[in-house]
Order: sequence, then C-alpha cells, then structure tokens
Amino acid sequence: MPISRSKTIAPFDVVVVPFPYSDRLTEKRRPAIVVSSNQLMAKYRLIWLVMVTSADNRRWDCDVDVSDLASAGLPAPSRVRPAKLATIDSDRVVQRVGRLTNKDTRALEAQLRLFLG
Repeated sequence: MPISRSKTIAPFDVVVVPFPYSDRLTEKRRPAIVVSSNQLMAKYRLIWLVMVTSADNRRWDCDVDVSDLASAGLPAPSRVRPAKLATIDSDRVVQRVGRLTNKDTRALEAQLRLFLG
C-alpha cells in the first residue's frame, strides 16, 4: 500500500520502496534514502533515492555507514550506497520509516557531490 498523501516525504528520509536492481529487470523491497527535493515530487511525482544495504555486505569506498539506526528506522547495521541511485514514482513509496541524522546527512551529501556533475 502506498504512503498516504497526507504524509510528507523530505530529503534524507528513510523510506521503504521497491528498489530496482542495476544488473537485472527486477526489484527488491528495501529501505532507501530520499535525495531529491520536494519540488521534484510536487511537480513530477518522482523521487530520487539511494540504496541502503546491510553492513554485512562488502563495503564500497563511497558507502556511508548509518550511525543511528533508531533514528533511521533500520533494524540492523546498515550503510547507504550513493553509487546506486534510482528514480521512482512517488506512489511506489511503501512507507517512511525514519530519517538520517545530520552527521549521516552531511557524509552522504559529500559522497553525492563526488558523483554529480
């Protein structure tokens, strides 16, 4: 069931979405971080997201470890993988589960700047 229109999704919120795989035509329901502005959702009903993965997975040099799992609404040690960016329709957001801390937000922003032109 999609998230209620009455709930606002903001940059650096943690949401659950059907996130697409980069190497095959399928998707997996997983947490992701909203990295787009509210204007993108308001005007086009789209959201830019970066993937969240288990801290048990091999670390990439761009990964950002989530320092406060409770604030992020994540049940297990996790890291954000900014190299894996996706665009989805805002209606596909299943739920908002939390928000990154300011510290984690700054770290993610720094990594995203390295990839954005």
